[in-house]
Amino acid sequence: MRKLIITLILVLMPTLFFAQSVFDKFEDKDGVTTVVVNKKMFELIGNTKTDPKNKESKQYLDLVKKLDNLKMFTTGNAKIAGEMKATVESYLKKYPLDELMRVNEGGRNIKIYVKTGATSTQVRELLMFIDGGSAKDETVIMSLTGNFDLSEVSILTDQMNLPGGEHIKKASKK
Repeated sequence: MRKLIITLILVLMPTLFFAQSVFDKFEDKDGVTTVVVNKKMFELIGNTKTDPKNKESKQYLDLVKKLDNLKMFTTGNAKIAGEMKATVESYLKKYPLDELMRVNEGGRNIKIYVKTGATSTQVRELLMFIDGGSAKDETVIMSLTGNFDLSEVSILTDQMNLPGGEHIKKASKK
């Protein structure tokens, strides 16, 4: 029940808090599902009381306090998917990130990039792009910014059930 409430809050609150990015042009397009969560929402979630004995909840709340933005755009439209791919490529040329992982799975290309912080495991930005590969598979852009440890990201993907989360989990273990 708690996960359902948190997910509902995450879905409904983003319209109140907004930060611009190159990917925001997909936000109002028909055929694109958008989820945007900003720092204020993460702060609100981070201040939630939890059972001190529940280690997983505590880790999740500690992580969300370190996050600034989560933006996710998904589409099954081939034309928009092409625009998304071009935008990601353009973004990576302008703001070079380190490729953390690349997976080709049944025609789908999954790429995860990071901008590291003070240490090699400290992350300032994580960008994941899933190229749908076919009409039945969705194309996904996910951008996560903040100042967090890469090993903590699997907690977020578990709690929020993010598309491509299993690949982020694998990358965070490497």
